[in-house]
Amino acid sequence: MASRTPTGTDASLGRVKAHENAERLTAVVTGVGRSTNIGAAICRRLATDGWDLVLPVWTAYEQRMPWGSTPGDVEALVAELRGHGARVSVLEADLADPAVPDRVIEQARAAHGSVAALVLSHAESVDSAIADTTVESFDRHLAVNARAPWQLIRAFAAQFPAELSGRGRIVALTSDHVAFNLPYGASKGALDRIVIAAAKELGGQGIRANVVNPGPVDTGWMDDAVRSELTALQPTGRLGTPDDAAALIAFLLSPDGGWVNGQLLHSDGGFSISL
Repeated sequence: MASRTPTGTDASLGRVKAHENAERLTAVVTGVGRSTNIGAAICRRLATDGWDLVLPVWTAYEQRMPWGSTPGDVEALVAELRGHGARVSVLEADLADPAVPDRVIEQARAAHGSVAALVLSHAESVDSAIADTTVESFDRHLAVNARAPWQLIRAFAAQFPAELSGRGRIVALTSDHVAFNLPYGASKGALDRIVIAAAKELGGQGIRANVVNPGPVDTGWMDDAVRSELTALQPTGRLGTPDDAAALIAFLLSPDGGWVNGQLLHSDGGFSISL
């Protein structure tokens, strides 16, 4: 009988079985406010790869964005993740509050023990240009997209146990979009530098830190015109999906990804070379 390479559901089931008897590590994944976004796809992939998960969410952000918040959406995602064998904790966390990042790591440790990975997929993102950005908006973008990641990284490193040396991971999602999205782009640029600094400063603890730029991914924020314009710039002829980003992040969190450190990786189907 001819053999075949597992794909799709088969591959997911294979990953689950491979980890049935393995010790599950815990990852904190921010920004999982909707079941259709990149953070949710990351969690699905990590759950099937044998990770337990802590999800700091901020429902108020989703509610004030154009796509809104669907009641029960996060709860349904959590049930799905638990169906893959993951222990999952959800925390309401406004990362604009400087007291919250430390609390997130403290609560993650209280519920799960040591945290082995930190995935920063959250963002404040409200479009505005140089001329019409307000001080309040600029400050909130910096607080959520740069200050909170620094605080989360600091707290993560402080609790990271020596026995997990070599398995520590930090991955942040970034973007090149700056023009007419000034506070978002500026704060993401700061995030990049913070994570690259972590790769150098925390390497001795056995922690690896990288940044991933997934390019344009339609998670519900694009209209037809934007979707068509961005697809035309893609050498691959299609936009990225949340699962595309999740696949790379799962690799970076795996033992096989341990030699990748201090990198800003474009996983965008070639979008960045077309600009």
